[in-house]
Amino acid sequence: MLLMWDAVAKGRLSPQRFVDITATTPAKMFGLYPQKGSIVPGADADILLLDPNKKYTISAKTHHMNVDYSPYEGKIVDGSVQDVFVRGEQMVKAGKFVGKHSHGKFQRRAPRVN
Repeated sequence: MLLMWDAVAKGRLSPQRFVDITATTPAKMFGLYPQKGSIVPGADADILLLDPNKKYTISAKTHHMNVDYSPYEGKIVDGSVQDVFVRGEQMVKAGKFVGKHSHGKFQRRAPRVN
């Protein structure tokens, strides 16, 4: 996510295209739109708030994933995740995970029609 925002910060991508690439299009591709990938009444409000002016160094020690490496280890990007809300519940606050690991929810998806 931050690698994509870094492209916005450097003028290579518009903020609108960023949202399309990271939220709307994947939700449509996987049959989850508009429940995911949009902010409308009744949808799952998964929202990421970032500080576009804060630099961030990508590291396996600080990311919120269950792996001990990052292919981008040490890369400095423009933008830092501050808060994340999943279905209205805060999962990340000031860059630190504060949520419950059991908060995930199976998402039924519509069949894909070619």
